[in-house]
Amino acid sequence: MTKSLPVLDFSRLDASAEEAEGFRDDLRRATHDYGFFYLTGHGVPESLVSRILETSRRFFELPEADKLSIENVLSPQFRGYTRVGGELTQGKVDWREQIDVGSERETVERGEGAPDYWRLEGPNLWPEALPELQDVVTRWHDELSAVSIRLLQAWAQSLGADPHVFDAAFAERPSTLIKIVRYPGKSDPTPKQGVGAHRDGGALTLLLVEPGKGGLQVAYGDEWIDAPPVPGAFVVNIGELLEYATNGYLKATVHRVISPSIGSDRISIPFFFNPALDASIPVIPLPAALQSEATGITPDPDDSPILQVYGENVLRYRLRAHPDVAAIHHADLL
Repeated sequence: MTKSLPVLDFSRLDASAEEAEGFRDDLRRATHDYGFFYLTGHGVPESLVSRILETSRRFFELPEADKLSIENVLSPQFRGYTRVGGELTQGKVDWREQIDVGSERETVERGEGAPDYWRLEGPNLWPEALPELQDVVTRWHDELSAVSIRLLQAWAQSLGADPHVFDAAFAERPSTLIKIVRYPGKSDPTPKQGVGAHRDGGALTLLLVEPGKGGLQVAYGDEWIDAPPVPGAFVVNIGELLEYATNGYLKATVHRVISPSIGSDRISIPFFFNPALDASIPVIPLPAALQSEATGITPDPDDSPILQVYGENVLRYRLRAHPDVAAIHHADLL
C-alpha cells in the first residue's frame, strides 16, 4: 500500500482569508477523492484527549459485573455496554467491546402517528463504579460538536452554498453518538474482523485512536489504505448523508478495522455527528464544474437505499446491528 490519507490543518480557518479558502478547497478535494482525511490543529486540549483515553481504559478494566450493570440490553435506545461479540456488521460478529453514549435527552412517548425512530431518543447508562466517565464524555461531546459544526460550515462554503445551510438540521438537536471501543487481541497471525467493511450512515465522524495502534483501513479503488493514528490528529470521514446531500460528489467510503494481534489491544473513540432524528438533510445544488463530477448516490453495502430523514436510516442500522436489543425492546418492528 503506497497511498496515505491527506492531512488538513483546521487552524487555517482562523488564519488569513486566503488560508481559509485553501483549507476549504483541500477539504472538498479530500472528501471527494477519499472520503477520509487527518485533521490537525483542531484545538481540542491534549489534556482532555489523554483523560478520555485513560478513563476509557479504566472502564474496560472494571469487573465484568460493573460493566454489565449498564449492558445495552437494558436500554431501548441501544445505549450502554456491549460485550465482545455483541454487535454485527454485514451480519458478521465484530470482535470488540464498547460503550455507546448518545445525546442525553428525555424519552419520547410512543403514540399513534409518532415515527418509530423517536424510540432512539432517551437517556444514557452510566457506570456507578466509574462516575468520572460521565464528566469526561460530556466534555468530549461538547468539544467535538463545536469542531463538527465548523467543519459542516466549511464544507457548505466549499460547495458554493451558504455556510449555514446545514445549521437547521444539525445545530439545535443533533443526534450524536460516542462509541468507546476496545478491540482485544484476536489476529494470530491471520487478520480477524474488528469491525467489518461498512460505510458510516450519518454525516460526519471524528475518530480518536490510541497512539501507536493501527488497524483502520480505508478502501481506495481496489486496495486498502492503512490509516494509523497521527499524533495530535483525528481521523475524519463523511457518512452517507453528505453523499446524499451532494448527489455523490462527496464520498462515503467503505472502511474496516483489523483486530490487534493476540497479546495486545486497542482503544478507539469514534464521535458521530448527525442531524436531528426528524431532520431532512438539505440537498445542495452544486456548481456546474462540481456537478459534472457527482456520480449519484450509491446503495450501502447491504444494498439498502439512503433515506433523506436521518432517523429512518439510523433506526434501521441499530435494529440490524443489535438483534438482541431489538428483540427485547422493539419486537414489533422486526
